[in-house]
Amino acid sequence: MSHVYKHIELTGSSSESIEDAVNQAIERASQSLHGMRWFEVIETRGHIEDGRVAHWQVTVKVGFTLE
Repeated sequence: MSHVYKHIELTGSSSESIEDAVNQAIERASQSLHGMRWFEVIETRGHIEDGRVAHWQVTVKVGFTLE
């Protein structure tokens, strides 16, 4: 059996970590997308306040199976 995948880009954010930002994006997308199979981090950004990292933004490409 072969599969066809579609991919989209999502951006998650977190004040805690890069990993949490990825999880936020995927968990939110799972509320309306089904069949998600893989992700790839394609961009990482952050916000600096008072010389420290205050917030992370991570863009991920997510692939899912078409029904």
